[in-house]
This record gives sequence, C-alpha cells and structure tokens, in this order.
Amino acid sequence: MPKKDGGEPADGSALAGFGRYAGPATLILSSLADGAKHGYALTKDVEGFAGIRLSPGTLYEALARLESQGLIEALESEDRRRPYRLTATGATALEAHLAAQSRVTEVGLRRLALNWKTA
Repeated sequence: MPKKDGGEPADGSALAGFGRYAGPATLILSSLADGAKHGYALTKDVEGFAGIRLSPGTLYEALARLESQGLIEALESEDRRRPYRLTATGATALEAHLAAQSRVTEVGLRRLALNWKTA
C-alpha cells in the first residue's frame, strides 16, 4: 500500500495495525481531540459520547500502543494522574480513519435504505 511521506498508509488505515484495539484507539483519540485527559476522565468521556465503558486493561493497553506510535503523548503530572494529549500525527491519523469509517457507514446506510427500507 502506498504511504505518504514514508509514514502512515495513504488510505487512512493508520489504526488498522491495532487489530482489536482499533475501536478503543478510535474512541480514545476522539476523546483527546477535545483536549488532554487522564485515564479516568477518558473513560468517563468515552462512556458519555459512545455509551461504551473501557475496562482499565483495554484503556491502558490502547494508551501504551497509541503513545508508542506517536499518536498521543503523556504530559507532566501534577498529581498521581497522568494526562495524555493528541499529537499532530494522531489528529491526522484520526481524521483519516474517521473519514474512511464514514464512507463505510454511508454505504451501509444507503444499502439498508434501498434493500431493507429501514434507514
């Protein structure tokens, strides 16, 4: 697959390598797009906008993967909570991933409307 600037794939599949963590990664990046948050605040925000509660194991595994790929970065902590923020690379990857998912959603809804008259 061609890559732009030698980095992420040009088709926006930067999160594809996350496998089963692509969902949590998308939720975490979407939460951090609104500003820096620590683990508990991330969990509550995701639960609020997506109705999904991330378990601590899933959350911290995804945070470690996102940080290792440079999509997020840990900030200095003023207490025991460690806040994270989205990086420019993370914002670009999230935008591409969401655009690709949006296309899938549009096709699925259109096909349902045409063939099942439910949408």
